[in-house]
Amino acid sequence: MKPVSFTLGELAERLGVALHGDPECPVHGISTLANSQPGTISFLSNPRYRKYLADTQAAAIILPEAELANCPVAALLSDNPYLCYARLSALFAPDFVPAEAIHPTAVIDPSASLGEGVRVGAHAVIEAACELADGVMIGAGTVVQQGCRIGRDSRLMANVTVYHGCEIGERAVIHSGAVIGSDGFGFASEQGHWVKIHQLGRVLIGNDVEIGANTSIDRGAIEDTVIGNGVKLDNQIQIAHNVHVGADTAMAGCVGVAGSAMIGERCAIGGGAGILGHLSIADGTTVTAMSLVTNTIKKAGVYASGGLLEEKQAWQKNAVRLKQLDEMARRLKVLEKSLQQLTDKGQNIE
Repeated sequence: MKPVSFTLGELAERLGVALHGDPECPVHGISTLANSQPGTISFLSNPRYRKYLADTQAAAIILPEAELANCPVAALLSDNPYLCYARLSALFAPDFVPAEAIHPTAVIDPSASLGEGVRVGAHAVIEAACELADGVMIGAGTVVQQGCRIGRDSRLMANVTVYHGCEIGERAVIHSGAVIGSDGFGFASEQGHWVKIHQLGRVLIGNDVEIGANTSIDRGAIEDTVIGNGVKLDNQIQIAHNVHVGADTAMAGCVGVAGSAMIGERCAIGGGAGILGHLSIADGTTVTAMSLVTNTIKKAGVYASGGLLEEKQAWQKNAVRLKQLDEMARRLKVLEKSLQQLTDKGQNIE
């Protein structure tokens, strides 16, 4: 892998921003503002880090024009420095391309269709009737079962498993350990024993989706589980059968979504949140970390549940009070009724 280097002029042109400083100044990497390094570029998007600006060692800083007067080095001006940093990161990201297009140990069924530039790593398996479009990269040890379709320029890292019949759109990134299309948790009870409901649907994943390590997406029971365009899923997320996740929704780590939940577009689900099955969440909704969604959310907003962290002794006292709430509510209702009766009789209750 060759080292990456740009001039500030090149970076400004690629990012579409104005430059204040020497366009020939070389930049070989990115650093944080708190730990900036010579020859790198950093960014200021959070005012809490403004205190590091005066002593920065970076060659240049991405910042809003309002901060330019405080910047001692070259600056790239952006109304959204964090978004600019995101685009900058793509320029410095290493691109690991396998030395061989198809590793000798890969197992590819003769009926599989591979487009131009497809690369398949060591010990990967591509089963019958699979279709891999141009530019697809399959990591070492990954298994793509029969009848799957993977869109152009998608990348499956090492040890991903895609079950039969699933479809993945273009430019997807699926990280190691992810399982796409495993059986949903479906069983019928018969006199205390469980009878398996075979899962006959698929998983359909749109374009520009990223799925984190060890995330599982179950196939549908009859109809399909659907992940919309631009969805971003963190590590260790569980998506149950027949769930629909709308376009550009993002979920942080360890979220659990039960079967047949319908999550809208552009939602943000915090880490460790739980979403019960057979409910829907409106477009543009935010659910904070560790919250439990038990009812349909019809109106976009920010929703939270769960207890806040506090000192143990105080928490124990509050927990006891919480258990007494029902009894206290009943007693309050009796008092209110008695008060109303006295008021109706015109008695002086002062």
